[in-house]
Amino acid sequence: MSIPGVAILVTMDSKGAEARFLADSLAESNVDSVLVDLSCRPHEAGGADVTGTEVAAAAGRSWEELTGMERNAASEIMMEGGKRVVVEKFRAGEIGGAVGLGGANGTSMACAIMRALPPLAPKVMVSVVAATAAVQWYVAESDIIMFPSIGDISLNRITRGVLKNAALALAGMVRREDASGESDSNAPPLIGVSSFGGTAACIERVERRLTEAGYEVIFFHASGPGGRALESLAGLGELAGVVDVTTHELTDLLVDGVYSAGAARLEAAGAAGIPQVVVPGALDHANFWTGHVPEKYQSRAFFQYNAQNLLMRTNKEEFEALGVLMAEKLNRARGPLSVLIPTRGYSEHTKRKAHDLEGREVGDWRQPEVDAAFAVSLREHLKTGEIVALDLHINDPSFADACADKMIEMLARGA
Repeated sequence: MSIPGVAILVTMDSKGAEARFLADSLAESNVDSVLVDLSCRPHEAGGADVTGTEVAAAAGRSWEELTGMERNAASEIMMEGGKRVVVEKFRAGEIGGAVGLGGANGTSMACAIMRALPPLAPKVMVSVVAATAAVQWYVAESDIIMFPSIGDISLNRITRGVLKNAALALAGMVRREDASGESDSNAPPLIGVSSFGGTAACIERVERRLTEAGYEVIFFHASGPGGRALESLAGLGELAGVVDVTTHELTDLLVDGVYSAGAARLEAAGAAGIPQVVVPGALDHANFWTGHVPEKYQSRAFFQYNAQNLLMRTNKEEFEALGVLMAEKLNRARGPLSVLIPTRGYSEHTKRKAHDLEGREVGDWRQPEVDAAFAVSLREHLKTGEIVALDLHINDPSFADACADKMIEMLARGA
């Protein structure tokens, strides 16, 4: 089996020596490399296989134009050009993966480019910010592996060891037969299911039913990155359908909670035309970090989920807004769509009591008259698909069966 090469994504004007050391380390493992220069300013340093001129040109710009630009604007151009260069080489079979090295800006550019590669294509980032909380934004919905550089990226006995380890890891990954990221043609169709603790009983039964029917299931934990990963795989054509049981990332989007998946949530599956079963799972709360609830929400009802995570009960006005928001997104769907609404409760938390921020009990979490505002709003604004209200709790076995049956029916119709 031939070993595919890898792209090295780097700003050659500041990290040229380190890039060449990484290339030499890969060569020791019989892996070829293509040095892609992402420098945001023209320079005289040589050694790139794809020059900054070529990267800028791939974005339709001149490298010299970047001289008078702010760094952010110049970076955007090099990222765009880099994506086109790297994806084209990947599709042509010239490379089987990519590695980046850099500081904060270099990490941002290299990771943005690697996120354009398909899942399972090897992606490694050696970075000075790999040990910071910012990693979630660099990795996002992708499978990039981060190597902390320990020291700033310059050559010494510590950083040379880090670069060699990264090279060895990447060499091992590109040797895999499926390193291209292509799906196994013999694998069963893959169904995406959004999950969370408050909907666990539902999604576990949905998985069992779908698996018994001959499908494969991938769960996406609905805490921001999970929702973005679901959207990414749906957009890449990796999913045959989506059972979106846990859509509560929309609530966090609405109130600026910590588990928002961004404004594109609930859009990619519809744009791809694949079957969708959508449920208002856990839409009855937003998520904040304990001790960091915005002032305007501090008089609301809460549930302390764990030491870090504080759930805020969704109110009637927010449910009405969520009905509009979900309808706007789903109205653009090009494939089969069914929204299933469990009228006896949207999460396991309906069995609990709500509290204020001081821990005092303020009533039941279950508030059917409040939850009903979502269904009313959605019915008013959804113009496509169907809405089915079921006199069940989201975690009732019969509700999970209804979700699985609907997906199986949709997939059978499209077969």
